[in-house]
Amino acid sequence: MKYILLMRYGAQPDVTEKHGEMTTWPAEDVKRHIEFQHRTSKELTESGELVDEQGLGGPEMAKIVRAQDNGLPAVTDGPFPESKEFLAGYRIVDVDSAERAIEIAAVMSAAPGRGGAPLNIPIEVQPVLAAPDTTA
Repeated sequence: MKYILLMRYGAQPDVTEKHGEMTTWPAEDVKRHIEFQHRTSKELTESGELVDEQGLGGPEMAKIVRAQDNGLPAVTDGPFPESKEFLAGYRIVDVDSAERAIEIAAVMSAAPGRGGAPLNIPIEVQPVLAAPDTTA
């Protein structure tokens, strides 16, 4: 079954206070973090469990799009400035069980942060569902 593992940053104030924004980390800490992500991706690729993964731009790059009554898009900056939490990236895995998806999420949560200390960020685990058959 496929699961999407959503990496959220800023959801826990203690993590943000301890590690700060990645843009403020020493270069060696950023390098360690990125190498961890590459290593984890390689392991999941070799095991045949990785379907897709992407890091996402920060909230300052995000847009909120909402259809207007006339069907045209209304575009605003987003998420809202008061939001301290943002979606940093995701992985989609295809695994044999929810337990395995949770194991992978725990590894992702412990990605190294400032000084190499584990971030322990929350990872949201959701099954990816197929669309219902509407042809019948």
